[in-house]
Amino acid sequence: MKPIYGIIGCGMMGQEHLRNIALLPEAEVAAIFEPDAGMRAAAAAAVPGALMVDSIEDLLAVEAVNCLLIASPNYLHLAQLEKIAAIRPLPVLVEKPLFTAPEDAPRLAALRAAYPQPIWVAMEYRYMPPVARMISEAEAATGGIRMLTIREHRFPFLHKVGNWNRFNRNSGGTLVEKCCHFFDLMRHILKSDPVRIMASGGQAVNHKDESYDGERPDIWDNAYVIVDFASGARAMLELCMFAEGARYQEEISAVGPDGKIECLVPGPGRFWPPHLGEPPVAQVIVSPRDPKGPRMVEIPVDPQLLEAGDHNGSTFYQHQRFVRAAAGAGDVEVAFNDGWWAVAMGLAAQQSAMTGQAVTLAETAYAPRRK
Repeated sequence: MKPIYGIIGCGMMGQEHLRNIALLPEAEVAAIFEPDAGMRAAAAAAVPGALMVDSIEDLLAVEAVNCLLIASPNYLHLAQLEKIAAIRPLPVLVEKPLFTAPEDAPRLAALRAAYPQPIWVAMEYRYMPPVARMISEAEAATGGIRMLTIREHRFPFLHKVGNWNRFNRNSGGTLVEKCCHFFDLMRHILKSDPVRIMASGGQAVNHKDESYDGERPDIWDNAYVIVDFASGARAMLELCMFAEGARYQEEISAVGPDGKIECLVPGPGRFWPPHLGEPPVAQVIVSPRDPKGPRMVEIPVDPQLLEAGDHNGSTFYQHQRFVRAAAGAGDVEVAFNDGWWAVAMGLAAQQSAMTGQAVTLAETAYAPRRK
């Protein structure tokens, strides 16, 4: 099956998807639904052969379309999946987060039970080359991970269409919107489900002087999150969104009885100041306990992929795998339940930070249950 995409949402992230799909020789975009005039014009310029449509119904009526990408604002994802399910279910790559509100759990269970095609949740961080390299070597380097730490020191939230990402009610909150990536990585790397989450976070610096229709943004810009896993391993997230001066944006370390492995990932190259020279190159470092002697290897990323997006080439590699799964030639690597767990962990972290209490996932109404 030749992958022929229908695209729902072509804002900042949707434009990145368009650029990366264009690098897949076997794929094309046939139809695009984007209601914002500016982004619609940008999408039409990027894919001049695509049909610009006025609704999801119109997009699904394009017979050539055989797979979908949802890259709309967070709060629309679940309802759009439900609409697709009711009209014409197709293999779909849906941007994170899968949902945004705790009360959505019954709808998720119904969609999971009824949707007959693959649903792949876009968790690009798994496919960043340095992160993928670290994951592939983690077991051997550590002898079994007991502690996992993810630090992201980055720039503030960028402006999106209509500034929807400035408010928790639209995004699910920072620990859902931004950090579901990292909670997915924790489960993926540790091969275990979370049991209990403790968090502290808030809005310390960013967006305090902004106002939209008389309303000040309430999105958080910093947090610490600690997660206990069923396997006995522990993980921690440190997020700071007023630290764009850092050399590396993400630093991930895993430690076990035999040693430590870490990866250092630079942020988008377009934000690196030219006067500092070439942007840093990602690194993976293995530090055995005995004999001591850290070993570092640089993990360069294809410059064409760096130019196509802000995620170290991962969007391209994700699409490569998605189109195989959509054609039935590969597995869905980030399944519906993975996306559900990632949001549930974010919601639990938000709840913990707001209440000052640890949250046990089994006691929540929004964590995944068995089918």
